[in-house]
Amino acid sequence: MSRTLTPYHGLMPVLGHGIDLVEIARIRRLHEEHGQHFLDRVSTASEQEYCTANPKRYFEHLAGRFAAKEAVLKVLETGWRGGIAWTDIEIVRDPYGRPGVRLTGECQRVATERGITSWLISLSHIETHATASAIGIR
Repeated sequence: MSRTLTPYHGLMPVLGHGIDLVEIARIRRLHEEHGQHFLDRVSTASEQEYCTANPKRYFEHLAGRFAAKEAVLKVLETGWRGGIAWTDIEIVRDPYGRPGVRLTGECQRVATERGITSWLISLSHIETHATASAIGIR
């Protein structure tokens, strides 16, 4: 007997899903052109520290966080408007290494308004591309 799984089992209503794909070369080029100004604009000090900790995969990690932030904005349905800053979204890791998201500022306000109380985040990267998926749940 086969069983069909439904996307909602009464435990966690999904309020939005976003996905993004980023070329590593694009992030590398932006970094080369704008240096620390670019880093400070798109990432928090904690995110920069995480990416720096593995120099061999530095740009992959940076691009993964960039993609995750874009995915979060797709869930929020805002785009880059209304006072939203890249650093309003911080990609964090729990003690087991699983990615998560911490919102501040306008992003936090919008998430609260939409009823989003927690996030599921997934990141993946290879030498040429990074991708991320974000799901906002209540």
